[in-house]
Amino acid sequence: MKIYNTLSKTKEEFVPVREGKVSMYVCGPTVYNLIHIGNARPMIIFDTVRRYMEYKGYDVNYVSNFTDVDDKIIAKAIAEGVSASEISEKYIAECKKDMEAMNVKPATVHPLATREIDGMIEMIQTLIDKGYAYVVEDGTVYYRTRKFKEYGKLSKKNIDELEAGKRIAIEEQKEDALDFVLWKPKKEGEPYWESPWCEGRPGWHIECSVMAKKYLGEEIDIHAGGEDLIFPHHENEIAQSEAANGKPFAKYWMHNGFLNIDNRKMSKSLGNFFTVRDISEKYDLQVLRFFMLSAHYRSPLNFSADLMEASKNGLERIVTAAQRLKELVDSAGNDPMDEKEQALLTESEGFVKKFEAAMEDDFNTADGVSAIFELVKFANSSAQAGQSGEFLRALYGMLAKLCDIMGILIEKKEQALDEEIERLIEERQEARKARDFAKADQIRNDLLARGIVLEDTREGVKWKRA
Repeated sequence: MKIYNTLSKTKEEFVPVREGKVSMYVCGPTVYNLIHIGNARPMIIFDTVRRYMEYKGYDVNYVSNFTDVDDKIIAKAIAEGVSASEISEKYIAECKKDMEAMNVKPATVHPLATREIDGMIEMIQTLIDKGYAYVVEDGTVYYRTRKFKEYGKLSKKNIDELEAGKRIAIEEQKEDALDFVLWKPKKEGEPYWESPWCEGRPGWHIECSVMAKKYLGEEIDIHAGGEDLIFPHHENEIAQSEAANGKPFAKYWMHNGFLNIDNRKMSKSLGNFFTVRDISEKYDLQVLRFFMLSAHYRSPLNFSADLMEASKNGLERIVTAAQRLKELVDSAGNDPMDEKEQALLTESEGFVKKFEAAMEDDFNTADGVSAIFELVKFANSSAQAGQSGEFLRALYGMLAKLCDIMGILIEKKEQALDEEIERLIEERQEARKARDFAKADQIRNDLLARGIVLEDTREGVKWKRA
């Protein structure tokens, strides 16, 4: 298995630190709002990496944090007149709902920054004791960036070429403009914790160093996240962890490419900013997951309505083929394969090998999806009623396994309308009888946004899923 390592900028053979085990740390979101589709990409990609590792027999310890104390969280709390913890708890719950809808498996542990403060204070003190950090008059603790001789090895930035004032804010109390904050004093109305230096809170970078060490150990296999985290976040994590622990931090660094919207950077100011919840109003989030897997994770990915429609159609092809196979399996007996079926099964195993080859070449999910489509085409032409149960079950199991690795759900959702939608259809009928056509149209549009299409016929209202 080959993984492209951002640290070496080459594909390297994957050899875990501990045989048979994989330790993965994936930077999670700062929880001050609903997650956006840019947040969704690493969640889906690295969930798929985890699933493939498990398929290969590894025992995977997968840790993904929630940053639940941050300037944005505090600002939102002040604006809404509630505590910072109320904001973070609300949006952690909402994030977990979106993750479930995208079929992203819960992490082994989802640590929260606010519950790991003691560990952060301990690591900061270690860095001070080793001369890598210093305390200034107001109690702020800074990391001495230049003391870590390998600073810049992940981002390939030359420390002498980092211009003060552009990427790094100059503060008079710093020894060097490149030094970054490990601990900062409280401001009025902010949450804070006691420390040996002042009442305050940790800097952002220290939390991941501490949580990775606590839940995975001093040396981990894979550290992952979006490419926007390479500098300064992941660079600073390396500096902190390796200075404090005295050994390499992460063996492999994986970063997914940026997500653009109609070939433009996603931005609220451009009006092209979408949350995962926005997308769920028009598409099942399985479509979003399938879309995210349609390109190699390191490549930039362009989001557009046309590409989402193509993903929706492609996913439907797979689900339809799986359903047909399942129906054949359910009606088949337990008779064994004959020689012809054994030959067909051997041929189909070639698609599994193609899939595995794609995934083991730096998790090329785009080629993995292509292998699944080839298997679907083969199944559509080779599986027939009357064939042995052994053959049909083996073929279905093969397709189901590959889809499960990708996190693709192939079981059709229950087609019955739930009580709320039934109530809305009845409410619409009452509005039409009362000639309140504006209300009737509004209900129709609301249902359409949820994927329910209404058709008014002579026989009454009929519905179908879009």
